[in-house]
Amino acid sequence: MKFIKDYKEGDRVSDIYLCKHKQSAVTKNGKAYDNVILQDRSGTIDAKIWDPNSAGIEEFGSLDYIAVYGEVTSFQNALQINMKRARRCREGEYDPGDYLPVSEKSIDGMYAELLALVDSIGNAGLKELLNAFFREDEAFVKAFRQSSAAKTVHHGFVGGLLEHTLGVANLCVYYCKAYPVLNRDLLLAAALCHDIGKTKELSLFPENDYTDEGQLLGHIVMGAEMIAEKACMIKELSKEMENQLKHCILAHHGEYEFGSPKKPALIEAVALNFADNTDAKLQIFTEILKGAQSDDWLGFNRLFESNVRKTHTE
Repeated sequence: MKFIKDYKEGDRVSDIYLCKHKQSAVTKNGKAYDNVILQDRSGTIDAKIWDPNSAGIEEFGSLDYIAVYGEVTSFQNALQINMKRARRCREGEYDPGDYLPVSEKSIDGMYAELLALVDSIGNAGLKELLNAFFREDEAFVKAFRQSSAAKTVHHGFVGGLLEHTLGVANLCVYYCKAYPVLNRDLLLAAALCHDIGKTKELSLFPENDYTDEGQLLGHIVMGAEMIAEKACMIKELSKEMENQLKHCILAHHGEYEFGSPKKPALIEAVALNFADNTDAKLQIFTEILKGAQSDDWLGFNRLFESNVRKTHTE
């Protein structure tokens, strides 16, 4: 199959894709059309069905796998597909693995690295808490390994939550070597747990969308609640250490305006905020560069509030 990332303006389309989203709309002139988002493991692309009632358009909906026939066009400097024909596919016509974006790193390998960090914790209560999540809770482990770290912003792929968590934790390992004042056990435990609420905030692929609970509470609050639920069964974990861990989670976005219920009051919370922001921002920029069609200036990016470009190595 031809992956979405490889399309160029003018290409003919004749392949199977996942319909991530479909919505009916009306033009300014009152003509009905459909907005569609198509997905494969390389990314997504907008598509339009300008005549939904044509003979070549069979009935399909969101999360259906569909055979698409059409042409790649450009609108406002973004590629989209003008769909001429479409039909819903049957099981056996496609491999679901081709349609879900997956981490380029080994999920098994990353999880083994995460467990090694758990084993390096010296505080008995924190280690027992981490094992309760990452070794003993099978449902949590399955969700954590498969979840994304965000819907669209960064690490938005299967294994993304694991990859982001490991990236944050490894930065914290470095911080602890550079700044011995940091409590390594607390900071590493906070790094490993800072986004556990995302296993409940976002549904698994192919949906990868906000749950009702996620919309109402958010992953930060849910993460602190998950810590409290496990902590009450761990006698080795002092209430003081539990509260400090929960504070780090509640403050890891750093500012109220970024959704943090608390601002950092502990040096470990400050370090966690910096590590989380660093890993997220560098991943965002990495994904921008991967999707760039130019080797020069790439245009204004609102997240960085700057016109961004690739680094020239010569």
